[in-house]
Amino acid sequence: MITHRQRIEACIAGKILDRPPVALWRHFPVDDQDPETLAAATLHWQKEYDWDLVKVTPASSFCLKDWGVADEWKGDAEGTRRYTHRVISAPEDWSLLPILDADTLLPPAGEHLAAQIKCLSLIREGLPEDTPMIQTVFSPLAQAKNLLGNDNLIIHIRQHPEMLKSGLEIIAETTRRFIVAALTTGIDGIFFAVQHAQAGLLTESEFFEFGRSFDLPVLEAIVSMDMNMLHLHGEGVYFDAVADYPVQIINWHDRNTPPSLPDGKMRFHGAVCGGISRDTMVYGNKAAVAAEAADALKHTKDQRFMLGTGCVVPVVAPHGNILAARKSVEK
Repeated sequence: MITHRQRIEACIAGKILDRPPVALWRHFPVDDQDPETLAAATLHWQKEYDWDLVKVTPASSFCLKDWGVADEWKGDAEGTRRYTHRVISAPEDWSLLPILDADTLLPPAGEHLAAQIKCLSLIREGLPEDTPMIQTVFSPLAQAKNLLGNDNLIIHIRQHPEMLKSGLEIIAETTRRFIVAALTTGIDGIFFAVQHAQAGLLTESEFFEFGRSFDLPVLEAIVSMDMNMLHLHGEGVYFDAVADYPVQIINWHDRNTPPSLPDGKMRFHGAVCGGISRDTMVYGNKAAVAAEAADALKHTKDQRFMLGTGCVVPVVAPHGNILAARKSVEK
């Protein structure tokens, strides 16, 4: 029998498969505030649906709390938390951020980063060896947004670029160190979330200057891993600006914004992931989910394609719809 790992490896290589791989992921609000409960919730999700890949989804603040941010759970349908305290208020604050390490024995200690390393170790221990897992990592610019607030980030990009860049360098080095530490837990790759490669937020040249140029040093840490996924968030995305990143899978909101899945396959060397709308997962029924999955499978010809959604599955998505997505790849 082909294993989950073998199926994804074959998918990335463009080989003929027994079936296309499928993976959905979601947030686990409240549970994501403790490494043991997040690990347990993630393992339960995998046991329930048997995905081909486990994407570990902590709250976006996991990589920021050691710098002093605060957030709270307010019932958002996506399972995300709202920020209640930012740590950057003036351009001069960027240079004051310390570089953090996930090893709590090294000053300054990254207590929350270390907790996520523990979570990864627990999940890896609980998963079958042939089931791959990847850890969510936010791009430096995405982290900067949550340290400051998105509207103010745009102001800093255009009015205080050099001060912002000093902060992005610190964030990038901290993120690189976290990935190096995460490698020791047995992860198979990372899920690299890029949120600002979209025309509604930045010009393409701004993205290259403040996004891509700080992403690439971080991604040097993943070149030894062969199951990395890039998540390109939003609409009007600069797909070609990231298509050469050192990842094997790209995931984006293909039901909401170009390129289409077939077009994405032509512009990227690896596998594409998507096909099902998050709205369909929540507001549709199992027949609608199966129809979108069948359409995606038809247009990708079942090759270099992993079935998924454009982003996290909302926590309110019905079990029947999730199950329909999982069963839709079975032949």
